[in-house]
Parts: sequence; C-alpha cells; structure tokens
Amino acid sequence: MENSNLQEEKKYNKWIVALSIIIPLAVAALFGVNLRKLGFDVEPLTFLPPIYATINGLTAVILLIAFWAIKNKRIVLHESLMQTAIGCSVIFLVMYVAYHMTSDSTPYGGEGTIKYVYYFILITHILLSIIIIPFVLITYVRAITNNFERHKKIARITFPMWLYVAITGVVVYLMISPYYA
Repeated sequence: MENSNLQEEKKYNKWIVALSIIIPLAVAALFGVNLRKLGFDVEPLTFLPPIYATINGLTAVILLIAFWAIKNKRIVLHESLMQTAIGCSVIFLVMYVAYHMTSDSTPYGGEGTIKYVYYFILITHILLSIIIIPFVLITYVRAITNNFERHKKIARITFPMWLYVAITGVVVYLMISPYYA
C-alpha cells in the first residue's frame, strides 16, 4: 500500500518542479511588463491592492481554521478549506500580476527604522512566497495520494511558512497603502 502511494505521488513530481519554476518566472516577467507603457489603452487597476490584501488575510484565516479542523479530526472540512486556501492564493496571484501590469509600482515613503522594518518584511515575504510554492504542491499531492504520514511531516513546515506569507502580505499592504497615489 505504502509503495503504491509513493508511486502515485511520484507521478506529480514533474508538475511540482515545473510549476515551482514557471510560476515565479512568469510573475517576475509579467511584473516587469506595464501594458500602459507599451501603448495599450488599459485603465490602471488601482482598486486591486486592497482586494488582494483582503484575499491574503482571508487565506491566513482559512489556514488557521483548517489547522483547527484537522486537529479536531474534521478531515472533510480540512480538505475543503485547504483547497479554498490554494484557490485564494491563485486568485491573489492573478490580481497581483494584473495590478502590476497596468499600474506603476508605488515606492515606500516611510523613513528611519520603519523603512528597514518594511523592507525586511517585504523581502522575507517575497522570498518565502517563492519558496512556498513547491511546499504547498508537495503537501497537497501527499494528501491526495493518501500519503498522510508524509503529508503531516511536510505540513508542519508548510503551514507556518504559508501563514507567514499570507499575514505579511497584509502587513506589506497596510504599510505601503498610505503612499498609493
């Protein structure tokens, strides 16, 4: 049984590697594309940052409820919440890219110590948002292939990292929001 689960899990490895590389590269490439500067007549999607910050906050809440659910043996609820959290992360990413493809980046205007705090939070948020991709995918695959012991082991790493990314996404928004034009 265990061996067949591992074989099933291995079928997903190419997808995990591909998505873990393609997603950050695509985001980085699209982040540098501003459709308005390329001559396209598109409205800046300046209404999106508070929406995608809210989605980050919602993702954090969903992760916490999913953690509670699994600790209380509410497996079906846990599964649904985790799928919802993944969906929220995908929606966030689409909105984030759409905003940056239609709007100029907002420079942080804080000074002194708070500026260093902001950049520390921003840099750790960005780095962990890249690192979290394969962790989420591996954790999810281990669950859907019924490798629950292996799922639990990696989920202990994935959960706090993903929660940090979701929470710091909100913090970054709150810190930069006074400087939006």
